[in-house]
Amino acid sequence: MDLVGPQQRGLFIGGTWREAEGGEDFAVLDPADGSVLARVADASVNDAIEALDAAVAVQEEWARTAPRARGEILRGAFELINERADDFAELMSLEMGKTVAEAKGEVSYGNEFFRWFSEEAVRIHGRWMQAPAGGSRLLTVKKPVGPCFFITPWNFPLAMGTRKIGPAIAAGCTMVVKPAELTPLTMLALAQVLTEAGLPEGVLNLIPSTRAAELSKALMEDDRLRKVSFTGSTPVGKILVRQSADQLQRMSMELGGNAPFLVFEDADLDAAVEGAMVAKMRNMGEACTAANRFLVHQDVAREFAQKLADRMGRLTVGRGQDDGVDVGPLIEEKAVESVHQLVTDAIHDGATLVTGGTSPDGPGFFYQPTVLVDVHPESEINSHEIFGPVAPISTFADEEEAVRRANATEYGLASYAYTRDLARTIRLAESLAYGMVGINTGLISNPAAPFGGVKSSGFGREGGFEGIEEYLDTTYVALPADH
Repeated sequence: MDLVGPQQRGLFIGGTWREAEGGEDFAVLDPADGSVLARVADASVNDAIEALDAAVAVQEEWARTAPRARGEILRGAFELINERADDFAELMSLEMGKTVAEAKGEVSYGNEFFRWFSEEAVRIHGRWMQAPAGGSRLLTVKKPVGPCFFITPWNFPLAMGTRKIGPAIAAGCTMVVKPAELTPLTMLALAQVLTEAGLPEGVLNLIPSTRAAELSKALMEDDRLRKVSFTGSTPVGKILVRQSADQLQRMSMELGGNAPFLVFEDADLDAAVEGAMVAKMRNMGEACTAANRFLVHQDVAREFAQKLADRMGRLTVGRGQDDGVDVGPLIEEKAVESVHQLVTDAIHDGATLVTGGTSPDGPGFFYQPTVLVDVHPESEINSHEIFGPVAPISTFADEEEAVRRANATEYGLASYAYTRDLARTIRLAESLAYGMVGINTGLISNPAAPFGGVKSSGFGREGGFEGIEEYLDTTYVALPADH
């Protein structure tokens, strides 16, 4: 908690830490025992508008700042986060529940967005060409889209912020950020780091709040706001897209997932189990990229299930800050209830419980790592995002069936497949209807790669060369040949 002192638990507007309107605040809980970690300022609609005022006031000046200067600020923040990596990991573990070891992994991953976009800031390109018919020249210029509004989720408190804030800073955009009310402390610490790295006042404005819907509506009705980026559920994302219509704001939507994990008959099963542990158990399964449905060829399903159950059953559940713990708590009590209901329904539909399936007595919001086999394809657990440490296994007979069932969902974010057949790998890359496909790996997220989905998983890309384009407009300039 050293990173977030009493002063840094307020709103951050125009470079100043301050109370919310009326002095309102809300409690941030430790999911390991339900105790109060801290109280944080609870922004009102008026506070949100003041935050946008601050962002608008410095937008033109920030856009004129040299790309190298913007990049150096990001690089400076990267170095400061590296120095405080242990403190950031401890803070994340406390407010979100993940183990300290896993939180350190998020610090490394999330911080890489600052390093990546510090380098991309100086590589914003336009183009110059002769018109195909001759007689004129075509010039394109990239410009920052303008003030942005970011809504970040609770499950990756650092990384989901850095992969929005990083490209915005690099492109020359100012911003208002509303962190998740369940995990705002890491974002508050990040704002302090960016200030120390030299980010000018008003470029980043932070408004923790329990009034997400009210704040979003008010900000998106303001024609000065030009860009919205949201990571969260598909139903909320659809509301935001509808709200953006009147002002025609640029939108990036990183929404829900229902990732299939395909294991073919020729797969290296030991490698597939290792990949499954990563794809399923990262963040206790509370990730939009988490493997949600395990589709395993009928010839190897029994062996794969037993190997996976052995690994899952040996995991130690407990407080994320304790030594020897592999799996921390889920984020809140209703998350435990939701996960257990899905497991119960799957068993009712004919699935067999191999390991887990219970919630330990409190305090805290824990759920045992769980493996189910013979899960009916139509069971609710196969159509809903589990967001917990549960692996439901079904079988398939051939590649055509595997692909058909993998694609039989409204979502299209992440997918995984294990096979040693190169031709099949190419076919899967082309046939799986997902924004990301992992072949023989359970970890696909990489700051240098474009992260995003299709269908109800949203649109837009974060990270990679594509990430900064989300924050740039293109101006075409026509020049006569004798100019």
